Amino acid sequence: MGSSPSSYAPKTIYLNVDGKIQKVVFSRHCSPCDIKELLCSSSNIPSTLYKVVPLSTGQLGEKEDMFQNVLSQVAEQFSRAFRINELKTEVTNRLAMLEKRVELEGLKVVEIEKCKNDLKKLRDEMTSRVGGRVNCPCKYNFSDDGKKLTPRRDVPSYPKYTLSQETIEALKKPTFDVWHWEHNEMLSCLEYMYHDLGLVREFNMNPITLKRWLLGIQENYRSNPFHNFRHCFCVSQMMYGMIHLCNLQEKLTLTDMGILMTAAVCHDLDHPGYNNTYQINARTELAVRYNDISPLENHHCAVAFQILCLPECNIFANVDLEAFKQIRQAIITLILATDMARHGEILESFKQKVDSFDYANEEHVTCLKMVLIKCCDISNEVRPTEVAEPWVDCLLEEYFMQSDREKCEGLPVAPFMDRDKVTKPTAQIGFIKFVLIPMFETVMKLFPQIEEIMVQPLRDSRDHYEELKQIDDAMTEAQKKKTENMSLGGKKK
Repeated sequence: MGSSPSSYAPKTIYLNVDGKIQKVVFSRHCSPCDIKELLCSSSNIPSTLYKVVPLSTGQLGEKEDMFQNVLSQVAEQFSRAFRINELKTEVTNRLAMLEKRVELEGLKVVEIEKCKNDLKKLRDEMTSRVGGRVNCPCKYNFSDDGKKLTPRRDVPSYPKYTLSQETIEALKKPTFDVWHWEHNEMLSCLEYMYHDLGLVREFNMNPITLKRWLLGIQENYRSNPFHNFRHCFCVSQMMYGMIHLCNLQEKLTLTDMGILMTAAVCHDLDHPGYNNTYQINARTELAVRYNDISPLENHHCAVAFQILCLPECNIFANVDLEAFKQIRQAIITLILATDMARHGEILESFKQKVDSFDYANEEHVTCLKMVLIKCCDISNEVRPTEVAEPWVDCLLEEYFMQSDREKCEGLPVAPFMDRDKVTKPTAQIGFIKFVLIPMFETVMKLFPQIEEIMVQPLRDSRDHYEELKQIDDAMTEAQKKKTENMSLGGKKK
C-alpha cells in the first residue's frame, strides 16, 4: 500500500573507470553480492580480485582482500540506501493517508483514536524494518522497557490552563465528558486535582516536579485503542469525583487521598494492549518475569516506581523514608487490585465488612480503597451514553486486535473478544448485570448518595443494551426466515 510505481523500477549507478563512464543497472531485489558482481563486471575488474586469495600470495593477497572488503561495504550501502528510499516513499504515502483521515470533518472520536493507533503501529513497523526490533512481530517485545523514562529537566512545555468555574465543578462529577479534552488540558486538570485536594501541600511537592511527573506519566501510556492516557485520565477523574461525592476527605486521611489518586493515575502504565490471558498463553517476557501472577499489573507498578525513582519526577521526594515505604506498598496494593481475575475475591471481602465498616480499622480502609479503584477503573458505563458508548467501541477494537493475534498464533480465544461472535450489546449486558451493578450496589450500602448519580445510570445502561439486543435478535430472526424462504423457493423451481 502506498508505494509509487517508480520504486519498483531498475536502479542505475554510473561509474567513472579510467575516464570512461560505465553504467551498472540492477533491480530492487538485488542482494549486496549481486551488486558487487555487477560493479566488478562493469568496471572490468578481474574476477580474481573478489575471490578468496591464498595466503601464499603475500602482500598482493592482502591488497586484494582489502579491495574485496571495501567493495562489499559499498555494495551493502548501495543496497541499503535503495531499500530505505523505497521505505520512505511507502511511509510518506501511508502517513499522508492517515493524516488526511484525521483531518476529515465530522470524524468520530473513536475513529481519531484508531488513527492515532495506526500511526503508532506504523512507527513501530518503521523501527523494525530499519534495524530496530528483530524478534517476531507477533510477540510483545520488552527490549525497550525504559526508553521513555528519561525525564525532561526543563519545565514541561504544556501550557498553564486556567480552568473555568464550570469546568472545576464538572470535574467533580461522573457526568464529566472526557472526550472534549486534549492531552495538555488533561494534564492541567490532573495538576489541578492534586492542588485542590491539598496533596501538593500535604506531601510538600515541588509544583514543577508535579508537572514533570505528570508529563512522564503521559509519555509512558501507549497509543492503544482503549488502555491509553485518556483512559488513565478517565479513571483518575472518576476517583476525584468519588472523593467529592462520597465526602472521603472527611473519612480518610490526606495520605489515603494521595494513594488513591496516584494509584489511579499510574494503574495502567505502559499497557501493551494485550491482556494477562494473552501474556500467559503466549509466554511473553512479562508473564515469565512475573511467574504468570498479574503480569500486567505488576508491570504497571514497576513502571510507576521507575518514574518516581527519577529525582526530577519524584513527587514524594520530601516524604520521610518510612512514610514513603507505606505509601509505596499501598499504591502497589491498589494497582494489583485492578486485575479482574481477583474481582470476586476482593468484592466478597468488602461485602463481609461493609455492614459493620470501621474507618479506624486499617484492613477495612485498605479493602475500601481497593474497591474504589476497581469501581473507577471500570466505570465508563456510569457516564452518560454519549460519553460511555465510544469507550465500548475502543475496547472492542482492542479485544479484536488481541483475538486476531491469538488466532494467528494458535492461542485460545475468549468468545467475548472474538469479532465473529461478539456484538456491542452482548459484550455489555453480562458485564453490567453481573460485575458493575453488584459492585456499585455494595458500595452504595456505605455511600447511599451514589445511587442516583452512579448506580441508576448503570441500570439505565443495562436496559439500553438489552433493548438493543432484542432489536438485533429480531433482525437476525427475520434474516434467517428470509434466507429459509429463498432456499425453499429455489427448491420448488
